[in-house]
Amino acid sequence: MSDVLKIDFEETVREVVSFIRNIVGDRVVVIGLSGGVDSSVVVTLLVKALPPEKIYGLIMPTSFTPSRDVDDAILLAENFKINYEIIPIDSIVDSYAKVLRRDLEDPRYRMVYGNLRARIRMCILYFYANMLDGLVAGTGDKSEILIGYYTKYGDGGVDFLPVAHLYKTQLRRLGAYLGLPEHIYSKPSAPLLYPNHKALDEIPVDYSALDPLLYYIFDKGLSIREASEKAGLPIDIALWVCRRFHSTNHKRKTPPSLLTIKHIPPEV
Repeated sequence: MSDVLKIDFEETVREVVSFIRNIVGDRVVVIGLSGGVDSSVVVTLLVKALPPEKIYGLIMPTSFTPSRDVDDAILLAENFKINYEIIPIDSIVDSYAKVLRRDLEDPRYRMVYGNLRARIRMCILYFYANMLDGLVAGTGDKSEILIGYYTKYGDGGVDFLPVAHLYKTQLRRLGAYLGLPEHIYSKPSAPLLYPNHKALDEIPVDYSALDPLLYYIFDKGLSIREASEKAGLPIDIALWVCRRFHSTNHKRKTPPSLLTIKHIPPEV
């Protein structure tokens, strides 16, 4: 990990655990478990903060989800003794395709159906959260949030984000510190919203190279040229980051409106 991204793991865990407890109180938390690094780190932190009976993990695979990912999600849920269910979503996606009369195999709709899968998972998470009077824990990290690499009202639809302040590279190292198996915390980023979908299909370099650039731009406020030179990346990638940040800004904000709340009543 780049020196500029080094963190105090013990302090980070303490900070996140305190944050979770303050947000959740004595309520239940529902989390989607994919077997990837983000959800694996977040569920590990949830278990440190809350009693296991207060945590519900939902594993929502498709027919093209690697069996290893499902096995990893189950392994964590069982090791932590949290409640979990496996809910395949293919039949739900198929029902949408039938009603909307759009071929699932048509490449024109590949990302449309990919985002639909993320939104179906969000709906299922909130079904359980509503049923249990709980909160949905998000698993997004700082790298994904800054470049808008998530589905609006899909995996972006959550109640709180415990690791939104950590870059992907930091999250991987935190996973190692927390004792996750190496094959989980080092697993390549792969959203798998459609078959064989990998992060590198859509972002120009791996997070290990991208994160220092994001740090120099967003944390240190360097110019585009300075940041790219410091990170050792072509300026084109820094320009891509800037375009991506601004084009996805709508994901990080509430929808535009003319609403004005002139007076805030006291909490009672």
